[in-house]
Amino acid sequence: MIIWLFIGALALIQIQFVVLLIRMRFFWKNHAKDTDFDLPLVSVLVAARNEEVDLPDLLCSLEKLDYPSDRIQFLFADDQSSDSTPEILGNWCGKQPNRTFLTIAPLQTGLYNQNGKANALAILGEKAIGEYYFFTDADCEVNPNWIREGVSCFGETIGLVIGITKVKAKSLLEKFQEIDWWLTLGFVKVATDLGVQTTGLGNNMAISKEAYGRSGGFKNLPFCLTEDLEISRAIQQSGFKIAHQVSPRMLAITKPEINFSALLEQRKRWMSGVMTLPYYWKFILSFQFIYFVVITGLILLYPSLGIILALMKSLLQSVFLIALARKVGVKLGWVSLLVFDFYNFSTILLTILYYFWPSKTKWKSREYP
Repeated sequence: MIIWLFIGALALIQIQFVVLLIRMRFFWKNHAKDTDFDLPLVSVLVAARNEEVDLPDLLCSLEKLDYPSDRIQFLFADDQSSDSTPEILGNWCGKQPNRTFLTIAPLQTGLYNQNGKANALAILGEKAIGEYYFFTDADCEVNPNWIREGVSCFGETIGLVIGITKVKAKSLLEKFQEIDWWLTLGFVKVATDLGVQTTGLGNNMAISKEAYGRSGGFKNLPFCLTEDLEISRAIQQSGFKIAHQVSPRMLAITKPEINFSALLEQRKRWMSGVMTLPYYWKFILSFQFIYFVVITGLILLYPSLGIILALMKSLLQSVFLIALARKVGVKLGWVSLLVFDFYNFSTILLTILYYFWPSKTKWKSREYP
């Protein structure tokens, strides 16, 4: 009896990836339209805190944007950095009149939100004058066509457009983080195309001025450590839809976490957002962990059968991820894909344990309850 329960649970995981592949092959949505129209004024908003190492790469990518400079407003906020971030931003913003640099003063801490990033973005939002607000992080690099692609994806009912983000990977840990991002965003893409409530993507998204204003923007969000999830929720509750554009033109590249300890800090913060998701998302995500418990039990009881089913799942998952990455012009290696589940299981398990461990969440050298 137990073995059939195990096999049934594993079959659901296999079916899950078959459905994902079918959705990707036959029901893929490309939201980009012809950009042969009057290009709207856009605002690019970036909150930075202690980003002196990665910030120059972002600024270099912003200089390469294929968009008229008189149609872009750059807004940067230094959130009380202790390194040379304010000097870098001040020098860069001083070169062009469309660049504005603000410093978040101590008295402005928690002005709109105890989340430092959400608070800084709320302050920047008060200065934004564009028809669309583009958001990325100070440790990212964006594609030259990022804004052109983004504005072309908006329609009457679309209030938020998510891009696609790739982790810059060299070491094995970084490659696993890259695969993890592809897997998560693959689920988000399919769910978004189905019209299911999903999340924003703080390092690569655009919001229409109308949707931002009607939802209340970052300044009206409740305290949260996943402000991108909360702003997307507010926008959807305001009657707007989300579009997820997975394409090379709307690709952003982000840095990986440098070690496993930093990775767990990141995942603990993300877990606080997961706990606020609707029940069906919690079921889907928890089922990914249950799979590892079931497959481990099956391998212990029936080694040959368990290994075959584990390989089948890894193969289907790898095919899905390779197909997704190819949509963006990225190639993934088979070896890291096939052994990814060893990393995935340990990361999920430790994230759950660390989330419930009675300690504060550390983010950008700040601690949150």
